[in-house]
Amino acid sequence: MSTWKAYLAVGVGSGVGSTLRYGVSLIAQAALGSYFPWGTLIVNVLGSCLIGWLAATLSRSPHSQLARFQPLLVAGFCGGFTTFSLFSLETLHLVQLGRPGIALIYIVVSLPLWLGAAVVGERLALFR
Repeated sequence: MSTWKAYLAVGVGSGVGSTLRYGVSLIAQAALGSYFPWGTLIVNVLGSCLIGWLAATLSRSPHSQLARFQPLLVAGFCGGFTTFSLFSLETLHLVQLGRPGIALIYIVVSLPLWLGAAVVGERLALFR
């Protein structure tokens, strides 16, 4: 893939991922309430699982049809879909609202879930 096509693919993937992240966040807030940032937790777990699966799949088949879409899917879609910056902002917001305990739970729950989801995604690729 040429350089300009790779940049375009990353941009398109990022736009789609970000739009989907926003939609998931709105649905999660409507369904689960706004007391806890469920939407960001959900997208980061799903995105971690997906990127783990993609990384393992692409490393096993670097010349496959799927590998041609690596910039679109990994840097683009997964990069746009997941968000560490929003996680940071939401954690800070919880502290500012006087809920440091909930902020700490958010941190303690999020990081292991993200790492675990990446491992699950990687393992799922092995069964393919």
